[in-house]
Amino acid sequence: MACFLIGVSCNVEAQSSSAPPVSRITRPDIILQGNITYANRQTYKEVPFLVPPDITRVSVEFSYTEHDKHTHLDLGILDPQRFRGWSGGNKSFFTISETDATPSYLPGLIPAGRWTLLIGVPNIEHGVESHYEAKVTLGHRGDVPAISTFSRAPLREGPSWFRGDFHMHDAHSDGSCLSQSGKKVPCPLYKTVEAAAAHKLDFIAISDHNTISQYNDERELQPYFDQLLLIPSREITTFEGHANVFGTTDFVDFRLTTSQVPDIGHILREVHDLHGLFSINHPNAPTGAACMGCGWSVPNTNYRLVEAIEAINGASADGPDSGIPFWQDKLNHGFRITAIGGSDNHDAANPVRSSSGVGHPTTVVFAQNLSERAILDGVRAGHVFVDADGSDDRAMALTAELGGQKAMMGDTLNAAQGAHIALHLSAKSVPGSYPEWIVDGKVTTPTGDSWETGHGFLQDFEYVSDGNRHWIRANIRSTNGRLLLLGNPIYLNF
Repeated sequence: MACFLIGVSCNVEAQSSSAPPVSRITRPDIILQGNITYANRQTYKEVPFLVPPDITRVSVEFSYTEHDKHTHLDLGILDPQRFRGWSGGNKSFFTISETDATPSYLPGLIPAGRWTLLIGVPNIEHGVESHYEAKVTLGHRGDVPAISTFSRAPLREGPSWFRGDFHMHDAHSDGSCLSQSGKKVPCPLYKTVEAAAAHKLDFIAISDHNTISQYNDERELQPYFDQLLLIPSREITTFEGHANVFGTTDFVDFRLTTSQVPDIGHILREVHDLHGLFSINHPNAPTGAACMGCGWSVPNTNYRLVEAIEAINGASADGPDSGIPFWQDKLNHGFRITAIGGSDNHDAANPVRSSSGVGHPTTVVFAQNLSERAILDGVRAGHVFVDADGSDDRAMALTAELGGQKAMMGDTLNAAQGAHIALHLSAKSVPGSYPEWIVDGKVTTPTGDSWETGHGFLQDFEYVSDGNRHWIRANIRSTNGRLLLLGNPIYLNF
């Protein structure tokens, strides 16, 4: 997507409510080096290294010289107890963790002790000496990936608005679809990823209930789907509410009200310590035997540790199940929480434009690049709007200026009493629509000018500050009043 929305530049500086986590994965912990000669031809060289206690991931980047002289080296690894994989000459990098591993390798616990890098030597010529180097990085619980969990580089460089879906299920929980013979079966994860790619989404988060087994499949699929970012997630499903956790593959105990997890604060603090992002799902959904805990009723929730709320789940943009009133109530209580959307898709074969299809709704995030870190930082900053119908191109932008201060959705302006704030709203691909301005949860008629622009519009709004805390946002609605686009607020004096 272009880096402009209806003439609004994407380079407005972010003023995030919380600083992004800093990666602890910056350089290799161990470097293994050596030489291979003709004497090693058609043998296996064992290169040991020690893994200390409390390690949750081992990653190896391998390189060697003299490729142009018909030197070929293969790669594998043993842990202190068992064989963990062999990729031969087809991979120069692999990673192994408790939850996921590069194809060719086995996920599982990372035992402390003597690990062995296996170097096979199918060929090296007489008189040739090849130098190899293996950079070993050791991960710890709570480490933040430098870029993404399943990709070592951004899938797309440069700031832009990226479209995605934050909530979906597959065979790793209760997702189902029809088999080749027409039977209802657990739906393979790749079917969901295929559906998202067909919808031309930029990112998705597979959020299976409480489990983390899906991450191994995602690591296998990410290299092939190199235009669709896969963000690790899971839906924490309790008897009193559901929530998605993004950005960590570490296990989070979901057994709320047990001795292991006595209150929601335990989960919130653990997610915070893991640098994950906690988002409450479908908070106003009915709860009962059919869907225990679907509505959020968890007592003593510390909303300062809640970074997002699923304001739109599937087709619930309007009506009694909408999460928007719940979200706006938290804004009115002084919490800066980002509204997002999620399809909650349970069948990848559902039509894309259907109420439960993948990408319906679509959450659109302004981020510095297409990577896990950047997308989640964009959500934390509130640089988000939600396309309720999951279209390909509907868009909106809300900006504000006061003196030398500039803000976009999610940012804060400091506005003294009597200050005149100039707000500018633009929308595209929404013919026949109209804007709905909301201040502190109340629909407000703006004072300013408006222009139609073919399939969209521009509108100005001048707001005079009283010096107190407020929030201002906008929706785009169709001529019959149906919500098309939901915008996050610009905050005053928060």
